[in-house]
Amino acid sequence: MIIDTHTHTNFSTDSKMSITEAMAKADMLGIGLTITEHLDLEYLEPNAYVVDINEYLRQYRQYHSDKLLLGIEIGMRLDCLAESAKIIAEHELDFVIGSVHVIDDLDIYQAEFYKDRSKKAVYEHYFQAMFECITKFDFIDSLGHIDYIARYARFLDPEIYYSEFQEHIDQVLSSLAAKQKAIEINTRLLTNKPVVQALLPIYKRFSELGGGIATIGSDAHRPDDIGRAFNIAQEIAEFSNLKIVYYKQRKPYYC
Repeated sequence: MIIDTHTHTNFSTDSKMSITEAMAKADMLGIGLTITEHLDLEYLEPNAYVVDINEYLRQYRQYHSDKLLLGIEIGMRLDCLAESAKIIAEHELDFVIGSVHVIDDLDIYQAEFYKDRSKKAVYEHYFQAMFECITKFDFIDSLGHIDYIARYARFLDPEIYYSEFQEHIDQVLSSLAAKQKAIEINTRLLTNKPVVQALLPIYKRFSELGGGIATIGSDAHRPDDIGRAFNIAQEIAEFSNLKIVYYKQRKPYYC
């Protein structure tokens, strides 16, 4: 079964979608879901993106099944490494996405992160921070949206081109492959052809460096976005020689 492994319901600060709405849409599409509520410790805004994980799991345990799995999207920051590891170790989760949302105490969507800096400088800093996190966050299962920065970058052309950042991207991909982690094919922007063309060499390179598995996630915050562009993600995985997996009880299963 295909499972949308990256979804957010109203336990996440930025989502109002209910669990029942999410399940209804997934049933209509004939796919499964993994709920991955946001957990960004020490976030800039008090009480934002810090899920009450005990209450989240308590409320949703009744829905847990082979078609409805429970996970977390954790914001990777080195200053939160120990606390993040402790939280993951203390809770029974199916899946953990590791994402980079905040660097230098700035959320990547903030204009200040790009102020007076070139695209080259900003993106190299982004990939260096990602690499440093991957080397330490051994308890994640999949790297979330490697192209997250392209959503918000204040440049005329925000896309990530492998040829421009090869050395830094290879560091990330090599570390991920060596740790036998998955890479996420995030479908949020995949209906945009230039996005797909920019991402293909990155996923292909992950395979060349020894990576073998990918998760597919819509990053949905509303029902209409669940399962979006999954046909394109499947084509990317096939082109890149990556096997699509989902995680249950922290173990990968082929879709």
